[in-house]
Amino acid sequence: MNVHELTGDALARACAEAMLSRDYASQALGIVLDEARVGYARCSLIVGPTMVNGHGRAHGGITFTLADTAFAFACNSRNEASVGMQASISYIAAANLGERLVAECHERSVRGSSGVYDITLTREDGTLIALFRGVSHRIRGTVLEGAST
Repeated sequence: MNVHELTGDALARACAEAMLSRDYASQALGIVLDEARVGYARCSLIVGPTMVNGHGRAHGGITFTLADTAFAFACNSRNEASVGMQASISYIAAANLGERLVAECHERSVRGSSGVYDITLTREDGTLIALFRGVSHRIRGTVLEGAST
């Protein structure tokens, strides 16, 4: 399909895939794009040996990065270039080596050039690991050149 013809969830998926293809940090961590729709994204990763802290648990920065990646995909889902303006995370439980973590991002509000997004991080079995809230700011440009916004 021609990029000019993409709309809705197909456009959101194409934007997320394009962003991931240029996101070498997320690629290096093995972050996988599981799903992308307008205002929504779900990503996952498996906690590897280079991702644990001095207590043998997933490093908080890894958890934050997974959530931030889902946030990026969701807030850019309409092909309007957006960046994070503010983010916070509350750690609820530890994640362990070898566990698959899932970040699910839901858009809560978009007004003007700002958006608010809530991300839930869980283990694969649904156990809550962390809660993340991100605020986005729309900048000039698009994710996909030539696609409609």
